Amino acid sequence: MTTPPRTGDPELDRALAEMAAQTSRLEEVSRLLGETRGRGESAGGQVAVELAGTGTLADLHIDPRALRLGSKALVEAIKEAFGRAEEDVAERSHALARTVFEP
Repeated sequence: MTTPPRTGDPELDRALAEMAAQTSRLEEVSRLLGETRGRGESAGGQVAVELAGTGTLADLHIDPRALRLGSKALVEAIKEAFGRAEEDVAERSHALARTVFEP
């Protein structure tokens, strides 16, 4: 965090210091959000999806046993795991954001 310049006005200096601290917290949350991952599983753990904080697919694991589900069931299992991963990454992202926006 950089120290804001001093103006000589105590109230303005305090406000500038608070803004600098808030900016620093926002930068840290932004960095952490970039590292956030969400994970979802389905079909008894045979299908696993990992999403980056941006919602992009970071990893997909399909256990060879899941191939026996058939194409329709496998598609549904992937979609279910993806949805769970979306919920997970959203929960993690909201928890991080609360650290900045809630007192």
